[in-house]
Amino acid sequence: MDIVVAPNPILRQVCEPCDVGDKSLKKLAKEMAKTMYKNEGVGLAAPQVGVLKRMFVADCDFESGKKNPIAFINPEIIASRGETVVDGEGCLSCPGITVPIARPAEVTVRYFDLDGNECEMEAEGLWARCIQHELDHLDGKTLFESAAPMDRLQALQDYDVALAAGARPGETSVKVR
Repeated sequence: MDIVVAPNPILRQVCEPCDVGDKSLKKLAKEMAKTMYKNEGVGLAAPQVGVLKRMFVADCDFESGKKNPIAFINPEIIASRGETVVDGEGCLSCPGITVPIARPAEVTVRYFDLDGNECEMEAEGLWARCIQHELDHLDGKTLFESAAPMDRLQALQDYDVALAAGARPGETSVKVR
């Protein structure tokens, strides 16, 4: 699978809901997870591989050394709590840059798993940030739309430089050659 890179217009489209229980989602999730790991990501949304479906995969427990991706089908945040935290985010579709993004510290997400079961997850830290980031993709938003206005301007400039320097998915900073 190839990763769709900004400014591809597919990244600005709102995704359609998945048919819960669709057996083809298992294959898609497996391929997405493989692509996510290959590019050293912690999350990957379906539009990032050219599929306009409300689905993403994530695995923020990479420090454990075990791969345990979770597929989120038709996810929605049903609650957010805690302070808003600004932290740098990278994105496989916006290679070569890290952008400061403000997000709630904790979220509760409701979604369906690959077997069609309804699930809920309470997430904090990296998991909360990742879930919110991937949900933005499903709503047609990239890092640029999620950033504060001045940070967005800087990110767009940095992105032009990163692309010119040959940035590839998985890179969160690029040295100008």
